[in-house]
Amino acid sequence: MPPPLLHGFPPVVDERARMLILGSFPSAQSLAAHQYYANPRNAFWPIAGELFGFDANAPYESRLAALQSHAVALWDVLRSCRRVGSADSAIDPEGLVVNDFAGLFTDYPGITRVYFNGAKAAEMYRRLAQPDERLEFQRLPSSSPAHATRPGVKLAAWRALLAPTGSTSSPDEPGRRD
Repeated sequence: MPPPLLHGFPPVVDERARMLILGSFPSAQSLAAHQYYANPRNAFWPIAGELFGFDANAPYESRLAALQSHAVALWDVLRSCRRVGSADSAIDPEGLVVNDFAGLFTDYPGITRVYFNGAKAAEMYRRLAQPDERLEFQRLPSSSPAHATRPGVKLAAWRALLAPTGSTSSPDEPGRRD
């Protein structure tokens, strides 16, 4: 029997959005809590709090508002999939449903930069979505606790969110800077 079909979250976005951070699909803890990056060991909120100057332990709605006040939108590549556990490697490649990026970019034309939270998000976007050549793409190291790295390395890479626009990469090679 296949695992149950899981459904992700709507985007966290408003008209101020200039950049979009894309994960692959919410973890089991995130799905249970109905919150992006709910695993307390995930480095996303501590990194975002450091970069944008807010308390990573603030209530969820406050953290989302802080991101939005800095023109940051959140979403995932997949709208739905089948997976046991939380690992990206456990996502069943059959029956993946990608989110409607054409609609998002039409509704929010201010988004010009897309950052992938890890290699799997970048790979799935490249394979499943129709990349928009007008956008800048960059793959960042995964904030997942499953991807351990030396302290400070992830934060240093994620500082790219603070860089001015103009460092483009190909949608066929997210993370590569031209």
